[in-house]
Amino acid sequence: MTELYHVSENGEIDAFEPRPPPSIVNGHTDPCVWAIDQKHLVNYLLPRDCPRVTCYAKADTTVNDQIKILGEETDRHLIAIESGWLQRCQETSIWIYQFSADHFKSLDEGAGYYTSDQTVIPHSKKHITDCILELQKHPVELRMLPNLWTLRDTVVESTL
Repeated sequence: MTELYHVSENGEIDAFEPRPPPSIVNGHTDPCVWAIDQKHLVNYLLPRDCPRVTCYAKADTTVNDQIKILGEETDRHLIAIESGWLQRCQETSIWIYQFSADHFKSLDEGAGYYTSDQTVIPHSKKHITDCILELQKHPVELRMLPNLWTLRDTVVESTL
């Protein structure tokens, strides 16, 4: 892996300074710069506050769980959002900042989280003006649901 990403609604970031995490992930509380790997980037191509459920099959996912939640395709990646967020997702601009993986360490490989305790300068950024159109460019199923709780509970209880 050589490239990592950070998605933001702020397109004016020249340097990412370490800062305290907004929540504790795997016991991590030290100031850092957060990044995501390419495999998981698609989970972040939405407005920051947009509630979502994301999942995909792992090596130990049961066939029953896969078919129940994802359907027949073994490589399906699912992102579900509440239908009330559709318009905001189409109208919110986001920027994808790209970094070299130098100075980052894996925090959670399964989630694709990486952190750095150093200031990081992005080497490029891409402007996205319609999150839904951007998601359609990726191999992901986008589901619009009136409410995410049932799907969320089903995924949490599954082997996905």
